Amino acid sequence: MPPMLVHAIEYSLVILGSFFVAVAFNVFLLPHEVASGGVAGISTITKAVFGWEPSVVQWALNIPLFIAGIFLLGMSFGAKTLVGTVILPFFVFLTKDFPSVASEPLLGAIFGGMGVGLGLGIVFRGRASTGGIDLAAQIFHKFIPLPLSICVAIFDGMIVTTAAFVFSIEQGLYALIGLFVTSKTIDFVQVGMNTSKNVLIITKEVQEVRKALLQDVDRGVTVLQGTGGYTNEERQVMMCVVARGEFSKVTKLVRAIDSDAFVVVMNATEVLGEGFKTN
Repeated sequence: MPPMLVHAIEYSLVILGSFFVAVAFNVFLLPHEVASGGVAGISTITKAVFGWEPSVVQWALNIPLFIAGIFLLGMSFGAKTLVGTVILPFFVFLTKDFPSVASEPLLGAIFGGMGVGLGLGIVFRGRASTGGIDLAAQIFHKFIPLPLSICVAIFDGMIVTTAAFVFSIEQGLYALIGLFVTSKTIDFVQVGMNTSKNVLIITKEVQEVRKALLQDVDRGVTVLQGTGGYTNEERQVMMCVVARGEFSKVTKLVRAIDSDAFVVVMNATEVLGEGFKTN
């Protein structure tokens, strides 16, 4: 695919994702005062306390954070993040009069979280972000020896806690629900439903199991060298990645060949290569 077309698609994903985030914010979260983290959560709180326009608050926070990120982190997050940083508050402003379609705060939290997660997942697919708290967490992470995920959780936790004090404990709990649903929806958009299984097999019948996997399941097998922790003996460990629907067939084949085989199964996501996704 030509580089220009790739860039055009990525910028389109950033714009589309930002629009979904803005609609979810105005239609589900803001009407029910669900401040589920991020700059959007801060703008929800300032709207209730001071009556400030959320889009203006988001601009006022996003742009300085982006500038600070340039000086403290460099330009690693790129021009697409600048687009997301600027255009998301713009879409929030454009969609501010969209009517709420959820009558209950719980529905607002759930579907708002889904909408925000869908939008952010699309933005991440475009290899960008919408700035805001993510940038603040990266700056914090640069100077404080904590994992980035913990830094993000700290900022979001502070926003949710503030919402609980400003609104009510119940609203804080709704915000937590929204934050959880957003996280899970982002994972779904990023990974999808095509979760595969990574099967590790330790057996004495290596060649027979290998032949069965190659011929009967039509999946490749990688043979790894391992050492038994108790026996200190050299053992071969077979690794085979299969689709979810093939998992039962694999275990039955292995058990039929060697009932004493040791089998470990793990979820495998974003599997690339022959027989799976190619890009």
